[in-house]
Amino acid sequence: MAEFIGRASELDLLERAFASKRSEFIPIYGRRRVGKSELILKFMTPKPGVYYLGQQSPAALQVRGFLEEAATALRMPLLAELRATDWQTALLTVAEQWTVARPGTKLVLALDEFQWIAASSPSILATLQQCWDRHWKDAGNVVLLLCGSYLGFMEREVLGQTSPLFGRRTAQIHLRPFGYQEAARFHPRWSLADRARAYFLVGGLPQYLLCLDQTASIAQNIRRHLLDEFAPLFHEPTFLLREELREVAPYHAVLFAVASGHGTARDIAAATALPERNLHYYLQQLVDLGYLRRRYPLDRRRPNPKQVRFAMDDPLLRFWFRFVFPNVSVIRGAGPARAFDDRIAPALDAWFGIGFESLCREALPLIYAAEGVSAGFEVGEYWSADVQIDIVGMRDDNWTDLGECKWGSVNSPGGLERELEQKVAIYPNSRGASLGRRYFTRRKPAGKDRVDGWYSLEDFYALDVAPARFG
Repeated sequence: MAEFIGRASELDLLERAFASKRSEFIPIYGRRRVGKSELILKFMTPKPGVYYLGQQSPAALQVRGFLEEAATALRMPLLAELRATDWQTALLTVAEQWTVARPGTKLVLALDEFQWIAASSPSILATLQQCWDRHWKDAGNVVLLLCGSYLGFMEREVLGQTSPLFGRRTAQIHLRPFGYQEAARFHPRWSLADRARAYFLVGGLPQYLLCLDQTASIAQNIRRHLLDEFAPLFHEPTFLLREELREVAPYHAVLFAVASGHGTARDIAAATALPERNLHYYLQQLVDLGYLRRRYPLDRRRPNPKQVRFAMDDPLLRFWFRFVFPNVSVIRGAGPARAFDDRIAPALDAWFGIGFESLCREALPLIYAAEGVSAGFEVGEYWSADVQIDIVGMRDDNWTDLGECKWGSVNSPGGLERELEQKVAIYPNSRGASLGRRYFTRRKPAGKDRVDGWYSLEDFYALDVAPARFG
């Protein structure tokens, strides 16, 4: 696909940084496959700069690779001959040589997969601090981009208070997956329902969305691109874990347990046979990578750590560990088509229903914006031993919305309204807020509209796109 989709706000921020009169330092971070490298390369075309992709290799080899990239990108072949083995010499020499050759012209220095560079050169954080403080900050001629896929590392080692670089960034971009509306732009020929299904399957990661073929049905795409062992997405989850983690087996076990419906640490420990005292480490690693997220029942009371549940925050991993991982033998033995028909298709619509709940929670802030709600709010869900409420929108204007989601057909709108009313009566409205009722369905029943609190996929995709977040 030739078109570069989305990221308009992020590109605008980077363009303004390049046009400014000062040097700029912008960390860019987000989970793997979210499009960080593509964003940087799009921004750098055709600007003068050096883009270096960090490797899992010794420091001296990486410094040499950076200098060779600089020699080619800046058309300064002598840089490749520089006998430097440390990052400080390499970085300062490249910037100085550029300033001599092109005075008054800004240079972009982009270090991608920065966590791998730092792994082989732990001192590079202090090196960059010295380069910034002593040479670049006041010169106004450098745009420094540090890009990383490991969220925990970037937040601690680059943005954290103990980092040598703390307080020096001029902006930051936490690049998140596309929302459901921008993801839909990848497959304009599909119906809204199929674009939503694609979002449930692979989420908002551009590389995954590009793997899906809009000239085929969703079922065909699942068979060809998610179940075929020669397809990239079939091996992607294992590749991701091996790329980021030293031992894959316990993480496989944890993700399989969560995908199978075990949400609490105690249940995950029981399902995996991993000691609960050691489980926190594995769970935190998966949260840092953006693969899992913690959930609490939303009712404005102080969260109880015992109530925390873990959920898959990556749709592809959610599908793979629910349907592919436990059926690999069937897929390889009987083939993707038979495995899909026998093992996946019967449970797929219910699985889509869980994805629809997440989409509805994503859409509620856009609904508030369309309604002119200016108060702050939180969006989540609520559960207890007595009730499960799909959507809770808790606003600072003393209003709380409670919502019911229904992906399947709604045969009795009145029945769905009565079901939610029973849940409203159980919800612990400890702050005494006014309680609204909202109903989210794939298709709206006849006679129901937004004035009645009913919303459909058509309503969701007609809402204005949410603004990008950089924090």
